[in-house]
Amino acid sequence: MPATPEAAPAVEQHTIDHVPENERHGRVRDLFTMWFGTNIAPLPLVTGAMGVQVFHQSFWSSVAAILVGQLVGAVFMALHSAQGPQLGVPQMIQSRAQFGSVGALLIVVVAAAMYIGFFASNIILAGKSLHGLAPAVPVDAGIVLGALGSALICWVGYRLIHTLNKIATWVLGAGILVGLAVVVARGLPDGFFSAGSFTFAGWLATVSLSALWQLAFAPYVSDYSRYLPRTVRTASTFWATYWGSCLGSTLAFLAGTVIGLASPGTDDTVAGFDSAAGGFGPVVLLLFLFSVINHNALNLYGAVLSLITICQTFRPAWTPRQRARGVVSAVVLVGALLIATALSSDFVSSFVNLVLVLLVVLVPWTAINLIDFYLVHRGRYALGDLFAPDGGRYGRFNPVALTSYAIGIAVQLPFVATSLYTGPLVAPLGGADLSWLVGLLVTAPVYYVWARRMAMRGGTAVTEAETTATESASATA
Repeated sequence: MPATPEAAPAVEQHTIDHVPENERHGRVRDLFTMWFGTNIAPLPLVTGAMGVQVFHQSFWSSVAAILVGQLVGAVFMALHSAQGPQLGVPQMIQSRAQFGSVGALLIVVVAAAMYIGFFASNIILAGKSLHGLAPAVPVDAGIVLGALGSALICWVGYRLIHTLNKIATWVLGAGILVGLAVVVARGLPDGFFSAGSFTFAGWLATVSLSALWQLAFAPYVSDYSRYLPRTVRTASTFWATYWGSCLGSTLAFLAGTVIGLASPGTDDTVAGFDSAAGGFGPVVLLLFLFSVINHNALNLYGAVLSLITICQTFRPAWTPRQRARGVVSAVVLVGALLIATALSSDFVSSFVNLVLVLLVVLVPWTAINLIDFYLVHRGRYALGDLFAPDGGRYGRFNPVALTSYAIGIAVQLPFVATSLYTGPLVAPLGGADLSWLVGLLVTAPVYYVWARRMAMRGGTAVTEAETTATESASATA
């Protein structure tokens, strides 16, 4: 007899464990608002402005680069999202099927570091937004208040995150459109369309930055689709996620481009929006304060699930629940606050370089995970083995995935362009960072050929019956 869906509790009880079918809920269209709403935030605004501020592109060349990067990058993050309803586990747990229970820790640690970096940078933006609204409130106090707001959302969990992003889709979407309309109505500066110029290297760099914004969601995007019923069509999950994330982030990136040219005298894009919008500026800051707190809850949620995954690897009998999420959230909160208050003066620029380096090690993971799910195992995994002490049929280490992963990192290094490290092939390309594209194009075929060969020798193939039996056992438990 099929399980009957139960009413979802207000406070999420699950963490990294499998969500049984009788606890699945929600609609596919919730994924559109989830990813549209969360992308209307100051950080994509700041990132979008870099096309004209850092790479000195003209308005139209920056717009074209942003569109190309978003349309391409969102493909990968949406493919990850479509895994959620089929498996019902967080993305980092599912990675054990490719890398092994211990081998996957390499990816989980990198993902956790990236989430904490995102969280710290966003609470700095929250502090500055609150200080802009109420100058009597110090930036550090604003940082603490913004962090506490995100922590509360994270503690309540999945349902509240989705609900807030439904609100954010309409409120923040309308707010940023009205704000842009006010900026244009007040008059764009002379030379708005003639400032900057197209350079192939700068254009490619802007494309990469736009695509990498989408790729940064890949390690946790399926965490927000895993409660949907397994009967949801993969294509529906993909397109709802794709257009929600693509349209939301494109709107924020393009707004950053407009503000970057409309306020050429300031490097602070959020402050530039406040100034350019005149009397509507305080409304923009208020909306951004809400958006930062809302968006940042995802970073804290992802960091917490990653850290719990690390701990559970060494304590496989442990089934962490809501209390564990609260405790780990508090630990991450304290650490991020120390980082943010100590480095608030110049954290965002340093953070961008750090994330670009971290993405070098996440890009080959994306290729391996997607190839394995869609072409090797075709979505069929023994879910119980993902939590087995010895990794079950997936083992503790998978040399095929780990070697392919190392190759994927190695081929990227000559093409990396950051202030922390610049590869030898960057100069011939005019300074463009194409490491992510090279990593995807090399890692995917290497892993596919190797993994298929091992599968034909009797590797880790799972039948539909085994998958169903695992889920039924979980639902009964």
